[in-house]
Amino acid sequence: MVKHTFHGTLTLWGSAMALCLSTPALAQSVSDTLEDIVVTAERRTENLQNVAIAATAISGDKLSEKAITRLSDLQFASPALTVTDAGLTQSVNIRGIGLASGSPQVANGVATYVDGLFQPPIVTTNSFYDIANVEVLRGPQGTLVGSNSTGGAMFITSKNPVLDRVEGYGEVGYGNYATVATQGALNIPLTDTLAVRVAANHREHDSYYDDVGPNNNHPGALNETDGRLGVLWRPGAFQALLKVEAANKNTGGYAYRPIQGTQYASDAVPGIRNLDYNAPTQNSERAIINSLELRYEFDDGITVRSLSGFQNKRINNLYDSDATEAATQTQQQYVREREWTEEVNVLSPTDGPFNWIVGGYYQRNKIDVDILNMNAGFPTNIGTKNNKLTTGVFAQGGYKITPDLEVQVGARESWFHVTGDGGVYIGRGIPGFPANGLQVADTAGRHDDSMPTGKVALNWKPDADTLVYAFAARGYKPGGFNSSTSEFRPETVWDYEVGWKSTFLDGHLRTQLGAFYNDYKGFQFGRIDLTTGQNGVTNLADATIKGVEGQVQAKFGGFGADAGFAYVDSQLGSVTVVNTRLLPSGTLGPQCPTGTASNPPVCFDYSGYLRTGGGGANLFSPKWTYNAGVDYTVELPNGMTLTPRLNVAYVGSSYTDILYSRVTDYLAGHTLLSALITLRSGDWTVEAYGTNLTDRKYVTGQSGNNEFYGAPREYGVRLHREF
Repeated sequence: MVKHTFHGTLTLWGSAMALCLSTPALAQSVSDTLEDIVVTAERRTENLQNVAIAATAISGDKLSEKAITRLSDLQFASPALTVTDAGLTQSVNIRGIGLASGSPQVANGVATYVDGLFQPPIVTTNSFYDIANVEVLRGPQGTLVGSNSTGGAMFITSKNPVLDRVEGYGEVGYGNYATVATQGALNIPLTDTLAVRVAANHREHDSYYDDVGPNNNHPGALNETDGRLGVLWRPGAFQALLKVEAANKNTGGYAYRPIQGTQYASDAVPGIRNLDYNAPTQNSERAIINSLELRYEFDDGITVRSLSGFQNKRINNLYDSDATEAATQTQQQYVREREWTEEVNVLSPTDGPFNWIVGGYYQRNKIDVDILNMNAGFPTNIGTKNNKLTTGVFAQGGYKITPDLEVQVGARESWFHVTGDGGVYIGRGIPGFPANGLQVADTAGRHDDSMPTGKVALNWKPDADTLVYAFAARGYKPGGFNSSTSEFRPETVWDYEVGWKSTFLDGHLRTQLGAFYNDYKGFQFGRIDLTTGQNGVTNLADATIKGVEGQVQAKFGGFGADAGFAYVDSQLGSVTVVNTRLLPSGTLGPQCPTGTASNPPVCFDYSGYLRTGGGGANLFSPKWTYNAGVDYTVELPNGMTLTPRLNVAYVGSSYTDILYSRVTDYLAGHTLLSALITLRSGDWTVEAYGTNLTDRKYVTGQSGNNEFYGAPREYGVRLHREF
């Protein structure tokens, strides 16, 4: 079992809040219609049904109903979204566009924001707690989000302090695998203009796996503690909102096994829940996220907004790279990313025929990566230090040609600059090699690019309950470098989309339906860079992606239901790459000059390992995804209610590599069932839950010659208290 740390004091604090707070209250009567879904992705608070984008939005109090505890669970509630495990990072893709490389040179293609701050791709898997809402926007968001949104964007917003009341909640949960989960929040108005909100979360569970190796590893075990402080000051037309969050997560290392058909697969012990590591494993993640939002609203309704942020994220990992006792290949990895951001907006009021927003954006990232690979005791050191600068200016306006018809135009210009130092060294500390090792590759370099993006749309509202829209939008993700002699180009996508949103039956039924066509160019994919012999990035052939998506929600008395689906058809052009699964193990070096024989790790002749790939579906792009949920609330005596709920989610099959091997590059589709039974009595809630009810065994991702697996059946009970 995961050991407790000093952070366990927060566990006791959350338990005390959940169990000791008590005031009498009566249950609310069951709501008969759907609640409005509010989104803020376009910098204003708007009803989702009135926003001309394809999106899924889930309020914080609905997350547990849909079995969503962290970012990766959103793929089971939002169509066309997939989240694939890759160890250090998760490959988040929407409609097959996102992140397909673990290289620190590559940015997210689905921009993820926490309280308005763009998130680097590391340290993004912590549990949700005290959340106001989560928004998943599908398709490029090139105007307001800018670069790094070729696939879409996700916005995770925590609850803000409020000035008019003391409020909060406490929750404690217990489940199988020795799961202990506690969280809570407390909001206190200090004056009429000043309030604070404190929230905390602790979650732990044993490993789902049994490592039979000699090191007593617990890969996949969890011990996570998070805390957040919010301060709101609103003396009038001015508002300042400060949020400071700390995250601390330990998992005992990543849990994976060799893919069947690859090297060492035959040496793995049977059963996907059995591991056989012959080296220590560790995964330790830390993050500090700070944001400060300043707003001032003038008498004429114009609002000036500033959002400043600083983040510091660190990861320390130890790997058994081959995942067996048959060989000794290990890796020690340290990654640190610091990010400074600033966004300034000026927003018009929305009560006239013309509304607009203008803004500017600044982001600076410092990335440090240090990796030590050991192959049978022989060391290879890889180090990089990158500095990235992203800036942009943007504007968007909407004009009502008639009271029912609006034309919307947005434009953005983005600039990107990156420089880096680093190299690959072998033999450090080995007699006969230089003291710091022999440099066999230089990973230093620089890259600059810029790109205009934007959107043109027509939005028609024939009545208050219907929206029909059509638009063309362009998204962009910057390029970068692998070395001083190897660069890769930006990604771009043109998205042509039509959609229809409507509310029927006096608010009892709500629908979204849309169709899209994407012209996708420059897909960035992780591959061997021949100039260094290390994992690098290349631009693959262009792709076309088209499909349809739909969502529906219904509420009739005690009966509630929701569902969503996506059909995505994609075609990737052909390209020639190195088949990395055929390469010998160890450090091979860069491509040998013509006429020079292979002499690893000084150089290696890769020509015999080149293969033509592509010609099939885009990577990480299932043809079908769908989800559905149904619940029914029964009113009981003494004001209590009982609500059973059942969820089903399907993520179709997809490929992780352009060589399309059904043995090594294939993720089979899988269907997951979850259920929840909720008993409410006033402000008290008791929930019994179960996830992956059929105990489905499925692969969630790949890294090198290893694959990751989804969690087994989990079940437990939660006690929740609002006050």
